[in-house]
Amino acid sequence: MAGKEIPVYLFTGFLEGGKTTFIQDTLQDARFNSGEKTLLLVCEEGEQEYEPENFAGKNVHIQIVDALEELTEENLEQWAASCSCERVIVEYNGMWQIQKLYDSMPRGWLPYQNMLFFDGNTFLNYNANMRSLVVDKIQDAELVVFNRLPGDADTMALHKIVRGISRRADIVYEFRDGKVVPDEIEDPLPFDLDAPIVEIADNDFALFYRDLTEDPKKYKGKTVHVKVQAVTDKRFPDGYCAMGRHIMTCCVEDITYCPLVARIGEGMQIANSGWYMILADIDFRFSRLYGKKGPVFMLREIESAQPPQQQVATFY
Repeated sequence: MAGKEIPVYLFTGFLEGGKTTFIQDTLQDARFNSGEKTLLLVCEEGEQEYEPENFAGKNVHIQIVDALEELTEENLEQWAASCSCERVIVEYNGMWQIQKLYDSMPRGWLPYQNMLFFDGNTFLNYNANMRSLVVDKIQDAELVVFNRLPGDADTMALHKIVRGISRRADIVYEFRDGKVVPDEIEDPLPFDLDAPIVEIADNDFALFYRDLTEDPKKYKGKTVHVKVQAVTDKRFPDGYCAMGRHIMTCCVEDITYCPLVARIGEGMQIANSGWYMILADIDFRFSRLYGKKGPVFMLREIESAQPPQQQVATFY
């Protein structure tokens, strides 16, 4: 199967989140399933079972994956070859990290769509007790669906959790009475991008960094005033350093230094690990430190600063 492009449709979420029902309905729809050879990987078996006899097309091969260890490139290639599949649908186990699947995908397997399903009645408990798994699922999802919501559900609380992890995912609320409501809550950034100088508060650095790296071109030409920690290395090109902060997405284990390339102005002295308030224009250009185009701080002014009260930035 190597070299053949195979689209992969990924359905994630925790047990009884509605994945099986949605996949069953999708495969019963002739507009989606008109006979394409499909490999359906079932990594989690709940109370709902598939009814292959009701699929619109009959070329669906169901492969049960009982253990994470079975997700190997060799097995995936073998299962795909056994049914000469043209596409793959994965009902993924909510207790497994998604990266394991990505690492195991054979060459040519292309993630095409990632939909995430939560039972609205149990989601907050999962978020409180299994936060790292919730973050793992939301951060890569294109669509997040909350099922079985009561009529008085606090959708704002659900919205804030998703948006604290991803600003890209669409959100849909499905209520017990069958009503389906798309999330249309606007999330203005906590800083003014139209200001002559964009002031980034210490508590807003994580949001600033994520928005900048997700949509860097809208920041081109903007001037920002922000507190950062510098990293210098003799391997960096002359006149450049890294400037950023440590960011925690969900837990201590995932704290990561998130840097941006910075062009040092003439006469500026930068100390490794030093904290600075910088005034910088943001350009969007190729940098060897990125290996591609990316946002670059063009430093105009720099001043030594005390570390922020909370040195590790978060999204909350």
